[in-house]
Amino acid sequence: MIQPRPRPIPEATVARLAVYLRVLTALADGGRSTVSSGELASAAGVNPAGLRKDLSHLGPCGTRGVGYEVGTLRDRLTRVLGVERSRACVLVGIGNLGTALAHYAGFGSRGFEFVGLFDAAPSRIGQVIGGRTVQPVEELEQVVAATQASIGVIATPAEVAQSVCDRLAAAGVRSILNFAPVTLAAPAGVDVRKVDLSVELQVLAFLGQQRLAPPEEQPA
Repeated sequence: MIQPRPRPIPEATVARLAVYLRVLTALADGGRSTVSSGELASAAGVNPAGLRKDLSHLGPCGTRGVGYEVGTLRDRLTRVLGVERSRACVLVGIGNLGTALAHYAGFGSRGFEFVGLFDAAPSRIGQVIGGRTVQPVEELEQVVAATQASIGVIATPAEVAQSVCDRLAAAGVRSILNFAPVTLAAPAGVDVRKVDLSVELQVLAFLGQQRLAPPEEQPA
């Protein structure tokens, strides 16, 4: 008998599942064994109904009147999100942002390991950042092949980001996180997520301005 394929989880839901996993990990580290849907929803910044709808993609995972077993739900989310094993990542662009990313210890605790740091500037080659030596960008393909890196992070200037994306895709990287302020074109089968910090700041500035404006001046 052919088993039905599991229904795909919407991208927005996946993002929230990752937040639930972060909260559950913190609860588990603090010794908690159970958590109510209301408490988990509040800690994740969502409403309880939305939480239950998101978790319905995982199948039955809570007990009425008790809530969720922290360890069990954490482990299920870990498997669903595919972070039960370490993922090899490469980072291209070791400017201020790239350096901060390379130093951030939180990636390692969540199953992501930078196996290669790359830059085109001779002054940065050979620097040790986050315990790893910065290599010339010419060695990118070689390192991707040797480490089977599946994720590439781009923190380069906008004008070179597309060429870096092309090289990562050609080398076999199928997931790219782009911090460069430009939209990238990637071939089919390569997922690109864009993080534009300036846009996020502009949104916050607008929201702050709107909050301070008199009601009659706010947009309808």
